[in-house]
Formats: sequence, structure tokens, C-alpha cells
Amino acid sequence: MDRTAPHDQAAEQAVLGAALLDPGALAKLADTLTPGDFYRPAHAELWQTLTALHQAGEPTDPVTVAAHLAEAGTLGKVGGAGYLHTLIAAVPTVANAGHYAGIVADRARRRTVIDLGRRLVHLGDAEPAELLAAGRALLTEAEPTWPAPIPLTARHQTSPFPVDALPGWLGDMVAAVAEFTQTPVDAAGCIALAALSTAAGGRAKVEIRPGWREPCNLFTVVVLPPGSRKSAVFDALIRPLLDAEKALKERMAPAIIEAELAQRVAGKTAEKAANAAANADPAARDRLLAEATAAAMSAEAIAVPKPPQLVADDVTSEQAASLLAEQDGRLAVLSPEGGIFATLAGRYSGTPNLEVFLKGHAGDMLRVDRRSRPSEHIDKPALTLGLAVQPEVLRDIAQMPGFRGKGLLARILFSLPENTVGRRKPGARSVPTEVAHAYTRDLGALVLDLAVLRESAVIPLTAEADAAVLAIEWEVEPRLAPSGAWGHIVDWGSKYTGAVVRIAGLLHLAEHLAAGTDKPIDAATITRAASIGTYFANHALVAFDDMGADPTVEDARHILAWLERTTTARFTRRELFSAVARGRFPKASDLGPPLNLLQAHGYIRAEPLPARASVGRPPSPAWLVHPDVTRPAGTVHPLSAATR
Repeated sequence: MDRTAPHDQAAEQAVLGAALLDPGALAKLADTLTPGDFYRPAHAELWQTLTALHQAGEPTDPVTVAAHLAEAGTLGKVGGAGYLHTLIAAVPTVANAGHYAGIVADRARRRTVIDLGRRLVHLGDAEPAELLAAGRALLTEAEPTWPAPIPLTARHQTSPFPVDALPGWLGDMVAAVAEFTQTPVDAAGCIALAALSTAAGGRAKVEIRPGWREPCNLFTVVVLPPGSRKSAVFDALIRPLLDAEKALKERMAPAIIEAELAQRVAGKTAEKAANAAANADPAARDRLLAEATAAAMSAEAIAVPKPPQLVADDVTSEQAASLLAEQDGRLAVLSPEGGIFATLAGRYSGTPNLEVFLKGHAGDMLRVDRRSRPSEHIDKPALTLGLAVQPEVLRDIAQMPGFRGKGLLARILFSLPENTVGRRKPGARSVPTEVAHAYTRDLGALVLDLAVLRESAVIPLTAEADAAVLAIEWEVEPRLAPSGAWGHIVDWGSKYTGAVVRIAGLLHLAEHLAAGTDKPIDAATITRAASIGTYFANHALVAFDDMGADPTVEDARHILAWLERTTTARFTRRELFSAVARGRFPKASDLGPPLNLLQAHGYIRAEPLPARASVGRPPSPAWLVHPDVTRPAGTVHPLSAATR
């Protein structure tokens, strides 16, 4: 009774360090551990602070936590700011935070049992019946409760689009369109970014540092169910682009007519010279042939510009390549439907063709050679993609060949807003005339003014903006580790900083219009772009979860489905391995990550391993199952909806 109570200081430090490193780890463990589960009072104080900040929606990084503790006067009590960094250094891997938490909880239960024994000893002189009743009461009191489990994707909570990060004329239009159409502001926000990308794509690049430039074009995809008024949002935000396209055609019409006439005249001149050479006597033939050759070359050199086209809808990759070649490397595919994905997957050709879209996003040189047509060369393509698709399309594209492996999904900024159907307000106010006018005027001006540039404008960063981008790089890198929060979407996460810079370039141009090409991007613009980037990062995690990008989550769902189907209240590792598909779990050790995830989310609870009675085969680890999971068939409970 006098020996040190069971505890594991290393596990406590690892749990706290993981929570400081990764808000996702804290979200998973906030409801499974209480401050009383920690043996060290300083650790209990820290856990209470972390969970309070998390519940309040505040950051839980070491700087914020240290400032909060200092303000409360308890920073010295927990070991000072230096101890917070000691906790971070004590984390072997954030991915095992659930396992460390299990150790902490197990030691807390053991201390509870010892405390029960101590209390029963103090009742030793009581009557047997009284002693038995007291023991039962104490055991009932100590019986661990089951808090509501955390959905397997709870760590990926989506957030609304940060309209306040947009310049005034753009943010006002986004908010007004969302109000008028009674749609999530996310839809209008993402389509507005696609409209900006259409206006600026191919005409501006951001130089972060020498050797690193990002073009100002984006791929955005909004996911909304049928009946969500996607077309109405598109029409309101894309219509000014079509008006600007018409104005460009009118501006180009005289030049096109002049080039056509010049080509026709040169062609007739070349034909006349060729006829003269053909009918000349031998003495003059060589001279006339040389003149005919020069005339033919002059006629060939006259190029007739194609009428300007900013926007296409459902095009094939071949059509997109031709349009990019005709439009000097600039094109936007904007549609309130997702049919383009099936087209890229080979709906017509039978063969996936993603190269145009991959290179069109990156700005890499594109050359298309065909037998039936002249080769097409696009030196620096800038392709914009802005789509609104149904949830089924999101799940389908993950299975389309090459979409993940070749990197198309990694280039897309996903948005999965909350559906407003059923909660819309009839008779909502129309978009104010002055708001629509400002949007049409400024977006059109951006299109027309940038269209005259023959070479892409290169926009630099201020020194402070460069430092802000560097800070984002430092912040992102640990997330890309195999055990990091973005470890399962490292392809998408690797492009995150570049995407933020592209967004910053668009915000900069929206703020200053064409004059922005002569001004550097400041740190405040990077900060606003980063808030939009954070929004897309949160939604990307949800999107890739829905597409089954995290195999651990999918494995956990598979095990959870077996538990629900069989109403298993307790199981061992051996029993589970015998019951689940061997194709999914070839080895028993493959069960470890999904079991840790289920335990971290509160669906199962590990039983303490029994003491070894003798040498021989150790007992198989066992788990208890949350009572809600094992409800009788036909009973509706929230777990099923939350985990599928």
C-alpha cells in the first residue's frame, strides 16, 4: 500500500506532446482522458488547459498554451515554457497517441483499484454483510463509463469559407450570391476564386524566391448534392467572364479581319508568283522561283488570331489542348457538373488522358503530336478548373485510373460545405445592383487589362511576405511525415504551400487589379491567403477520407462494421483475426493501427493483460466494445451514421 502508485511518466509526456504537436490527436483524445487520469499534477494541469482551449476553438500549439498558462499564473507550476518543448521531444510518433493514451488510462484504472483496496481495508472491522455491500458500492462507483465515441473523421471538421479574406468587391459579391441563392457561402467563394483564376491565369506568376515561381491558376471542386442551386451560383459569378470574353472578341475583331485579308492577299500573291515561275523561260525561272518561294513563305508566316475564348465546359483532353494552343496557353474549364472527370477517365476514348490537365496546372511545356493534325505546342499553359459536383462523383473519381497516382487529385482544392437544402429561406434578397456592378466592372477590367500582356507578369514578395511563406513551409513539413496529420495525403499536402501562394497572387490582383503586376505581394495578403489555405486543408482531409484515402480509417470502419453486425461485446486479437477478411489483413500485426484508432476514438477499450501464470504462449490481447456499437439489430443509434 505504501509503494509508488502505478503510472507511466513517458506515456503521459507522449500524450501531452502529441496533443501539442497535432490538434487532430488532441481532438481524438479529448473525450477519452480526463485530467484525473494523469499521475503528475503538472500533467493534469496541462491536459485541463489543452482540452479547455480545444473546446473553445483556440489553437493548442506550444506558444499559445504557454501564453495562456502565463496569463493564468500557472506556467511555472507546470515546468515553464521549456517543459512544453521537452514534451514535444518525448513523442516517438504522433500516430501512436491513442496507444500512449491507453497506457495512461490503464495506469489510472490500476490506481483506482488500489484506492478501492485501501478504502476496503479501512472498513475491515465492519460486519461481513456491510463490508460486502460497501465493496459492491465502491466497485460500482469505480466502474469506468463510456463517453460518446468520436466519429472516425471527427479530427477533420470542416469550416466555412473565410469570406473576410477576400477583397471588398469580391467578398461582397460572394456573400450576396450566397444569400440570394440560399446556398453555402463556400460554393460562391470557390467559384469566385475560379473566376479570378480565369481572369489572371497565364498572365501572372508569383516569384517566391529565385527559381521558384507559382502561376496564378487554380483547380477548385465544390461538392454539393442535387438540388443545391449550383447552376444559379455559377451563372451569377461566371456571367461577367462571358461578358469580358465578348468584349475581347470585339476588341480583336479588326485585327482578325486584317490578318485574314493580309493572308488572302499574300496567298494570291504567292499563287501569282508561282504561276509566273512555272511559265517562265529557263533563263528567268530560277529568279522567279526564288520570288515565288519568298511570297509563299510570307503568306505562311501570316497567322490569323483565333477569336478569344476564356471559358469551356465539358471538353476532352484533346479539345483542351487545341484550345490552349489557340488561346496562347490560357483556358478555364468551368461547369456546375462533374462530367469532365468521366471524360478524362476515357469515357469516349477508352484511355485516360490527364497530361493536359496535369501540365496545365503546373505550367509545364505541353506538345501534342497527332497524325491527322499539325503538332500543337504550348510553352507555358495555364489551365483553370472550377467545378461543382455531386457527392457520388467525389467517391467515383478516387477509383478512376491514374487520378490519384498521377497527381490530378493532389492539384485540386476541395470544398465540402454543409448542405442548406431544407433550411433555405424563400424570398431572399437579390444581389444588390451596386454589388453586382462592382463585381462585373472589376473582374472585367482584370480580364481586359491582363489580356494585353504578351508575357506573364512576375510578381515578387516583400521580405516580410517571404518570411510568412517560409513559416508556412516549416508548419507544413512535419504534417507530411508518415506519422503526420497529412501523412496519408502527402501528395496533396506537398502542393499546399504553392497553392497558398497562388491564392495570394489572385487576392493581390483582385485588390490592385492590373496595377498589382507592378507591386510586390505583402505579408498581410499571404496571411489572408493562408486562412483560405487552412480552409481547403480541412476540407481536403474530409474529401480524401470520403474517397478512402486513409487506409487506417477504412480498416477501422471494416472492423467496426464486423462488431456492429455480430454484436460482439468483447473480443481478442486472435478472434478478430480469424473473423475478418485475410485479404485486408494478411498478418495479425496489420490489425494494430485500426485497433489503436478505434480505441483512440472510444469505440473499444483494451482490457489489462492478465498476469502470466506459467511459461508458454502469452494470452491474446482483448478489448471491450462500446455498448452503443453492440445494440440489437434494427436499433438506430448515432454511431452508424457517424462512421459511414
